[in-house]
Amino acid sequence: MQTPDPIDPYANVPTASVYDTFAETATKLSGRYTRLADTASSPEEREEWWQKVLALRDAKRAVPAHDRAQLIAHIQQWQAALTELQESRG
Repeated sequence: MQTPDPIDPYANVPTASVYDTFAETATKLSGRYTRLADTASSPEEREEWWQKVLALRDAKRAVPAHDRAQLIAHIQQWQAALTELQESRG
């Protein structure tokens, strides 16, 4: 079995599929942030999570669909954020 390239773990995947993973990861993280905003214990906390939703939306819109390096960088960043949320909040 071939080990994934640490620089491009999607080396054998078409860029269109990488974009799909990018969009799906953004949707998962946005959903998590939205849920956290909806269940926040204070208006300040709600606003903090909602600002993350908006920043994620803006970041997603700023990445060109053909820019493989940016797509991968964001996938990795957002997957790390999802993992961190999962580990810290259960």
